[in-house]
Amino acid sequence: MGCLEFLKDFFLGFWDYETPKVMVVKDRKLGVIYRAVQFLVITYFIWHVFISQKAYQETETRPESSVYTEMRGVAMLEDSVQDTTEYVRPSEGGDVISTILRREVTHDQTQGTCAEHYSVANANCTQDSDCAQGEIDFDGHGQRTGRCIQYYNYTFKTCEIKSWCPIEEYAVVREPALEQAINFTVFIKNAIHFPKFKVLRGNIKPNKPKKLLRCHYHPETNPYCPVFSLGFIAAQAREKFSELCRTGGIIGVFINWKCDFDVDPSKCIPTYSFRRLDMRKDLPSSGYYYRFAKYYHKDGVEYRTLIKAYGIRLDVIVHGHAGRFSLIPTIINTVTAMTSVGICSIICDWIMLTFIDKNEVFSEKKFDDVSKKPSQPITTDLTLTSYGSTHSDLSDGVPL
Repeated sequence: MGCLEFLKDFFLGFWDYETPKVMVVKDRKLGVIYRAVQFLVITYFIWHVFISQKAYQETETRPESSVYTEMRGVAMLEDSVQDTTEYVRPSEGGDVISTILRREVTHDQTQGTCAEHYSVANANCTQDSDCAQGEIDFDGHGQRTGRCIQYYNYTFKTCEIKSWCPIEEYAVVREPALEQAINFTVFIKNAIHFPKFKVLRGNIKPNKPKKLLRCHYHPETNPYCPVFSLGFIAAQAREKFSELCRTGGIIGVFINWKCDFDVDPSKCIPTYSFRRLDMRKDLPSSGYYYRFAKYYHKDGVEYRTLIKAYGIRLDVIVHGHAGRFSLIPTIINTVTAMTSVGICSIICDWIMLTFIDKNEVFSEKKFDDVSKKPSQPITTDLTLTSYGSTHSDLSDGVPL
């Protein structure tokens, strides 16, 4: 029966109507807390929501963007002239471009048989039976022939392999770093389109193309000159250029468009930031390098020059955010702000009923149950019968 009574009371109580009751409590501490919370809520919405976050605007955060890059500069490496054809990859430019700062070169490799490097697993041997014919080690350089031979000019032996010989670890020549590359420049052309607002912007001025040949970027004096030296990029990314020459590295070039189209769109100018992207603290995977080969024929035999290139790779990443005044988000956020002020009353009611209302005087005044019908009949005479005011003033006569 108890469960049925509970369910019955719950069902009937579900259809009750609750209306707030105004009660004036003249308590100085509670009043200070109430106004302080009101001030914090109103300040938050005015300063952070409307002024800082511009919540009165409709926004677009996924614009359409295109990037074109070009590397410029000439340097001397010993007696050799290094131009963009030698050190820039890829040559056509895009949102990713790299420059070679140091090379490790293995000359005159040809297809044949030679000794496997001793650091490869199970490559060291003393007799032919130690080398399984046809076995390929994916950490090695080729297929084993089944023979155990002398490791080049050394006294120990390793397994013979079919590969491009001589192997890289034995015959590599390490060239000096291209330190003059610190003055190389990168031209980054970016166009961005905000389709919702039908606005197209670019990071250069189309009527001044010749100025780009002799300018460098500065956020105040040259904001429309997206030409950056590699030394400037390394410094902005807080990296040592000499260390990048040794190990290579991947640097992100972030183009940030934050536009307010409530004003002239021409005032929408991008900002640039630079940050190292590869894991430089994890030595096995830090840095940036890749291999490529140059092939040629001599006396009817195909040869190649294997090049392991260390350099800087620039990843251009474009972020766009634009906003313009709209009535719908303005109404929504204004109503949200007005509704949030009601939190002040909830907090103060909880403080009042929990910490101040020791004798339950406030709770008796705040909560009235008028579910029962009055026993005194309502007449049509001019006599007024009162069942309690909906406005209580507890300033006087309330024992605490």
